[in-house]
Amino acid sequence: MSQALVVGHSADASLHRLAPWFAEYGLDTRIMFGADGLPQSLDGYDALIVLGGAPLPDDDEHYPWLPATRKLIGEALERQIPMLGICLGGQLLAYTAGGHVERSKFQPEHGMTGIEATRTAATDSLFRVMPREYIMAENHIDHITMLPDNAVLLARSRRTPVQAFRIGPCAWGLQFHPEISQADIERWSALQRTNTEADGFSWSHIVEYGRRVSRGNTADARRLACRFAAICTHQDEENDR
Repeated sequence: MSQALVVGHSADASLHRLAPWFAEYGLDTRIMFGADGLPQSLDGYDALIVLGGAPLPDDDEHYPWLPATRKLIGEALERQIPMLGICLGGQLLAYTAGGHVERSKFQPEHGMTGIEATRTAATDSLFRVMPREYIMAENHIDHITMLPDNAVLLARSRRTPVQAFRIGPCAWGLQFHPEISQADIERWSALQRTNTEADGFSWSHIVEYGRRVSRGNTADARRLACRFAAICTHQDEENDR
């Protein structure tokens, strides 16, 4: 099987539902918590996946593994190794390539959220399997406020101008969380729920709406995950299940 290095920013980092979907297409994953140390290079890996977390991309003082993470991202870009950055991972990709990320610049997003693809997404090797509109999980107050000059915008939402983008032929950044299901959201801690309500969201609405859209969300997240795995394992066929 091909193998992806997965960088996590908390000790309980997880790919959740993505891991079994990746495995269907022959992509195995190895999760490493940044604080435990990261490899010096991507030698031996077929892909890089960087998960979400609390810091801004340059908060090296409190998260001292961020420079090593950015180095691996730079290597993936240089060597054209497929990469998927999720939430903070996407912000790290944008920042490493010359973009800007800011805290509380725009309104926050929590729970299942409508995403709109750009026209360019229809010809992107990953996002062409996605519908024009879809729903994904969100949980962020930080935003990419400026993409690098060489980035291609692939999706946006009502509150967030950058929901997905690509740099080079095979490095994708996401603000949304395809790994998170509605069941995962409903397992959020009491503190997370309190924070969402402090940001102006109704927890009961997050639960009710999320349950209504869960089936479509699962289908679209699976479609995206399987297509990424197919790219990493050099399988030519598209997955549109």
